[in-house]
Amino acid sequence: MNASTHALTDPAPSRLWIKDPLAVFTANGLDARGGLVVADGRISELVPAGGAPAQPCQEVFDAGRHVLLPGLVNTHHHFYQTLTRAWAPVADAPLFPWLKNLYPVWARLTPEDLELAVEVALAELLLSGCTTAADHHYLFPAGLQEAIDVEVAVVRRMGMRATLTRGSMSLGEDDGGLPPRSTVQRADAILADSERVIRAYHEPGDGALVQIALAPCSPFSVTTEIMAESAALAERHDVRLHTHLAETLDEEEFCRQRFGLRTVDYLESVGWLGDRTWLGHGIHFDGAEIARLGAAGTAVAHCPTSNMRLASGTARVLELEDAGVPVGLGVDGSASNDASNMILEARQALYLQRLRYGAQVPVERALGWATRGSAAALGRSDLGQLAPGLQADLALFTLDELRFSGSHDPLAALLLCGADRADRVMVGGRWRVVDGAIPGLDVPALAARHSAAARRLVAGA
Repeated sequence: MNASTHALTDPAPSRLWIKDPLAVFTANGLDARGGLVVADGRISELVPAGGAPAQPCQEVFDAGRHVLLPGLVNTHHHFYQTLTRAWAPVADAPLFPWLKNLYPVWARLTPEDLELAVEVALAELLLSGCTTAADHHYLFPAGLQEAIDVEVAVVRRMGMRATLTRGSMSLGEDDGGLPPRSTVQRADAILADSERVIRAYHEPGDGALVQIALAPCSPFSVTTEIMAESAALAERHDVRLHTHLAETLDEEEFCRQRFGLRTVDYLESVGWLGDRTWLGHGIHFDGAEIARLGAAGTAVAHCPTSNMRLASGTARVLELEDAGVPVGLGVDGSASNDASNMILEARQALYLQRLRYGAQVPVERALGWATRGSAAALGRSDLGQLAPGLQADLALFTLDELRFSGSHDPLAALLLCGADRADRVMVGGRWRVVDGAIPGLDVPALAARHSAAARRLVAGA
């Protein structure tokens, strides 16, 4: 695919005032009702209500029609799964049967398939206001050993930020695990490639566009050796750790039978109970385990749509947060959510948590999970808020569609009326979405290529 497919838009001028938004959510209580100033890829100033920038600006963007948010941050995804959405054989299955049916299909992935899948996932996310995404890629069948390299190339072309996790599966079904032999790798191959991609692609520090984390898939698909050695490797290179944990009761029972431990005890036994780790799902924890996670600073990626789709359960998000657990949101794979839309995920999170805790769960708290909480889960203190010095990653939504007619609180309307598409998105001071479209991206052509690849993959052609 030609690198010129997505011509990058010009960077913002030296000082750009995004002026007087209809409403603004800063995720920290600071006053930016008069907008903010972007300079050199960062937020240089917040403008209070009725105020003006302290210094002249070369350009002004009138945001009077826009609700302004920090760029949304997605903490858990499987980009490749955009190719197996709404597949009839698993449309009504819980997690374990869902996986058993899909593993043989996913084992046929090619680099070309993956490239298309990643491009579609990132485009969807970007159009939903997402500026940073974490992908959990754990499939490396024959011919797809350089999957992370493929992902890096697409992320750079799309101009987003990403935490790309070098996942792994080493415990095949013939050894008591869940995945088929064709999808698992040897421990030495996993660790060698993990170190390779860290050295090749990981960008430490503020402003990073691509970061690498290590992500053995789950207790039922990797050995304790890979869990422990991945933790040691992550500590040596100062990168983060990610895995699925406590997603279903089946998984909890697997841990009891195989390791003689509950999930958090297992996590601690392999050196993962710490603030380097964020966990996908984190549903089935008891009160004592929640307290241990909070004391350790271990984060959780809450994936409400996937959890409802697979009937996995409801995460105890308010209790996790109150115990000190950083909580972010993830859309999860597009074969268990079947969409990659972060603003809709915030709405689902709000409603699912209200179902558990009551209608008093505020809209702003759900927006906080999608922004500041998600950034914290990924270890990013430079993202997820509107504040001077932070990266100029922004999402702007309009309320011009019929669904918003009659709404009174613009911020609440985003979630309560079901906003699903951003009008403008900025990453590091560059506009990546303009008037609801990604400059240079031919969406119909991409969808046609992607759909054809999806049909071939399922058919085994």
